Amino acid sequence: MINRQRIIDEFTRQAEIDSPSYQEAAISEYLANRFRAFGANIEFDDAGAKFGSDSNNMIIRLAGTKPGEPFLLSMHMDTVTPAENVEPILTDGVFTSAGETILGADDKAGIVEVIEAIEVLREQQIPHVSLEIVISICEEQGLLGVKHLDFARLTAKHGIALDTTGVDIVINRAPAANRFTVDIFGHEAHAGVCPEQGISAIEIAGRAIAEMELGRIDAETTANIGTIEGGLASNIVARQVTLCGEVRSHSMEKLHKQTEQIVKVLEDEVDKATVRVAAETKRASMALELWEDFPIMQVSEDAEILQIIRAAGEHLGRPQQIRAAGGGSDANVFNGQGIEMVILATGMAKVHTVNEQIAVDDMVKVSELLVEILRRV
Repeated sequence: MINRQRIIDEFTRQAEIDSPSYQEAAISEYLANRFRAFGANIEFDDAGAKFGSDSNNMIIRLAGTKPGEPFLLSMHMDTVTPAENVEPILTDGVFTSAGETILGADDKAGIVEVIEAIEVLREQQIPHVSLEIVISICEEQGLLGVKHLDFARLTAKHGIALDTTGVDIVINRAPAANRFTVDIFGHEAHAGVCPEQGISAIEIAGRAIAEMELGRIDAETTANIGTIEGGLASNIVARQVTLCGEVRSHSMEKLHKQTEQIVKVLEDEVDKATVRVAAETKRASMALELWEDFPIMQVSEDAEILQIIRAAGEHLGRPQQIRAAGGGSDANVFNGQGIEMVILATGMAKVHTVNEQIAVDDMVKVSELLVEILRRV
């Protein structure tokens, strides 16, 4: 049922449209017209204006041919960089980029596969419920688009996000994440003349980092300091330094515990840092910004959506691998809003690099699986 050449043509058209984060207007216009050709209703929210994108999240409504609750499909239209003048090349059934750019299979492969599945549903007159399709902007910039999505516009309570590597893989669990930025303030002094009169913010940061539990904490939890920036010159005791980091965990209890450990170490080291200068005690200080980056995703192994996906895979003779992931995606945010969603692999590989690729055979497989899923929803 799947039209291989149609997939090739559709992916080529989309890949040739540059769509880095914040510059999704061109791909947005193309996709709106593409889905209108199916008779779909297209809406845009106002998310882009809130963080500087030239487009907005797209909400597509496609009428069903059988009764039932609407089903949600989610993809994102933006790509990472370098993404200027992308030239997709098809060699031995595998798409790559011809130049020093990404290909854009992340996440255009998912969009192509949904389009092909809809084509087949229409051609074969396969009954299906109404579809709500969200194609977000700026997913690659910390899920910005879906974080600003107007969820009141949606009625679906279950769905699938197409946005991970491999084939016949389904992600049902992903961690929650906290991010933080901390500014540590010491006291300036000349490093060669009177260093004992200074409090080095860099030294405080170094001591704190040495006491932190970082890296792989356990099977469910990770922590990281990603950037450190500060100081003015080698001959000045550094007055200020900024650390940025994160904690992730599949356990909310562990997430809170690990976050608290990092914050306490920082507070303890700052509190210790004092110096006496001309009968005056100088003290270090800190300013902490801590926020939830994305909520936890935990879909039960026996959830109805997973039963449907398993049945579709078995029908095709392709058992589906149900896995946990270490990263966050739009699906985390949907789940946090009460929409039960899992992530379906799209076949993309080597993403976020100039070696990104995707096999046409894999896009055919995913499109085929989608048809079987939508037949059963």
